[in-house]
Amino acid sequence: LMSLNSTALSHPPYFLLIGIPGLEKEQFWIAFPFCIMYAVAVLGNITLILIIKGDPSLHEPMYLFLAMLAFNDLVLSTSMLPKMLGVFWLGAGEIGFQSCLAQLFFIHTFSSVESGVLMAMALDRYFAICWPLRHSSILSVPVVAALGTLVLVRGVLLVSPVCFLLHRMPFCHHHTISHSYCEHMAVVKLACGDTRLNVIYGLFVAFIVIGSDIILISVSYIMILWVVLRLLSAEARLKAFSTCASHVCVILAFYIPALFTFLTHRFGQSIPPHIHIMVADLYLLVPPMLNPIVYGVRTKKLWDRVV
Repeated sequence: LMSLNSTALSHPPYFLLIGIPGLEKEQFWIAFPFCIMYAVAVLGNITLILIIKGDPSLHEPMYLFLAMLAFNDLVLSTSMLPKMLGVFWLGAGEIGFQSCLAQLFFIHTFSSVESGVLMAMALDRYFAICWPLRHSSILSVPVVAALGTLVLVRGVLLVSPVCFLLHRMPFCHHHTISHSYCEHMAVVKLACGDTRLNVIYGLFVAFIVIGSDIILISVSYIMILWVVLRLLSAEARLKAFSTCASHVCVILAFYIPALFTFLTHRFGQSIPPHIHIMVADLYLLVPPMLNPIVYGVRTKKLWDRVV
């Protein structure tokens, strides 16, 4: 009987998502702009994928990485937003234990993939600007496909142990998640066993993914800047800067909120919960909405296909 009880205690049948702590009354209205952002993200990213798929002249590294980013953004935003709207509009906060782990897996895996694709795009810009004659031979279609696969496998391999560790944790009494979706640290805080391993592994994954990708992106752009500033033609300099500016905007829109949410969970006790959770929500909605707009408008080849 004791073992049955302990098993029942260790895994609650469901968790309860409360949405945005402190803004429970306002979140009904907050859901409307969130829904519009999601609609723009879905429409924009599907359009991007269809344009790139349907035009053989766009089967170049830059556009193939862009198609990967668009697909990733669709998965990332869809893994959290429909459920979040259910919480905000219908008060349907209940989420089964296994469903919660699945949502957590998708959100963290595809956040890692997003970071990896942005890193691959920075490498693509580096080779295009610094090694223009060898660009297509270095980044051939098989190499682009291998990079995409590698980034996906990295995400799956690094995030799977997070779910496994949570599955083994006992959850005693607290089943209410102070968040709009199942996020690793928000779920860890409900466990009643020793969570040090979960916290350390979470830090390790973030350091491996964000740390390595930011270093590679930074090095790529320092090298690009070095080459661009030595170009004789002002027009060529402007063109190179213009190409990179859109990518830098997308990178900042992804990494700044990501780092904010990650650090707030661990060190930001003085930050009001509603601000923390709002940023965490927007971090999974703004990049998917922004990416097709920024790249679609800034990239002449794509813009010509749209209009």
